[in-house]
Amino acid sequence: MVVVSITLPGDLLKKFDDFVSSRGYFSRSEAFRDAVRSLISESEMLDTQTERVFAAIMVVSEHPRKDIAIRLTQIRHEFDEIVTEACHRHTGDKYCLEILVAEGIVQRIRDLIGRIRGMYGIQQVQTVFMPI
Repeated sequence: MVVVSITLPGDLLKKFDDFVSSRGYFSRSEAFRDAVRSLISESEMLDTQTERVFAAIMVVSEHPRKDIAIRLTQIRHEFDEIVTEACHRHTGDKYCLEILVAEGIVQRIRDLIGRIRGMYGIQQVQTVFMPI
């Protein structure tokens, strides 16, 4: 196997270590490999779909950073033809939750998700796809 080095914020590493321990993984590497396999599997499954789908996209970002809300709005407008709903909620003083509902071709929705994931200050992005 090849050794890969990654950089993580301390709090994320702590959560990952807790996850590794609670799920019974033998090591961080084993858990990381499992996570990578899951991401690749999800991606491959979506690559086979060329039909229209519904998607719920949940985005957690840092609340104090107002630039994130502005940038998310700009991106949402760039994808107006597929984003049908948007909901923004504050979750305490630290985070915001943005929920986008999209309808369209898988690749276009994946482009939207990629743009969001590429933003600095985004903590997490989760998506659920449903065939139409």
